[in-house]
Amino acid sequence: MDTSLCNGSCTCPASAGCWLLEVIGLLAARAPRLERMLKKNARKGGVVVLLDGTLIRTRRRTGDANRPNYSRKHKAHGLLFLALTDGKGNLVWISTARPGRSSEVTTARHNKITVKLRAAGLGAVADLGFTGLDDDLDDPVITTGRKATRGHPLTDAQKEANKLISRERAANEHGFADLMNWRILTKVRVNARHATTLLRALLVLTNAEVQR
Repeated sequence: MDTSLCNGSCTCPASAGCWLLEVIGLLAARAPRLERMLKKNARKGGVVVLLDGTLIRTRRRTGDANRPNYSRKHKAHGLLFLALTDGKGNLVWISTARPGRSSEVTTARHNKITVKLRAAGLGAVADLGFTGLDDDLDDPVITTGRKATRGHPLTDAQKEANKLISRERAANEHGFADLMNWRILTKVRVNARHATTLLRALLVLTNAEVQR
């Protein structure tokens, strides 16, 4: 896979840079939208998808405008993306970019993921970072592990359940690994809109390469 891709911020001639940005925009437009992807998955007999978040690191810049991009969790500057993969670990959707300080739960609520999962009749398996996302205890669509709290250690059954969920989520890592192979991601700027367009274009290219 040739992962050397210009992001429009290099020293290419103006005409070449504009052409490349146009191609990236056209590719990004082909990226699956959340509602459409979930409905398609359900029609194919899917039951659950895998939900996860990742921080795309950006170049650190000075000034107040860059402070929201600092993630205390990752101790780095970047933009937060959520992604859904199918059971085989293929990335099927990626969210818009959010500042690095955003939490995964807040970002998921911003994208109305639980509402759209219910509408499609699907569930999702996620890590502990999404604990508390689904507030419908009677009919949850988000399955996460359990956290130990002070004075309330996990039982053996809860520990075993956490292991099973982690094993189920392992396919997520393969999907993210395919996306992270693109070297252009080491040069991402802090413009969230442009970063979203770039990531969605790379998602389309990654899926085309994986399915080839």
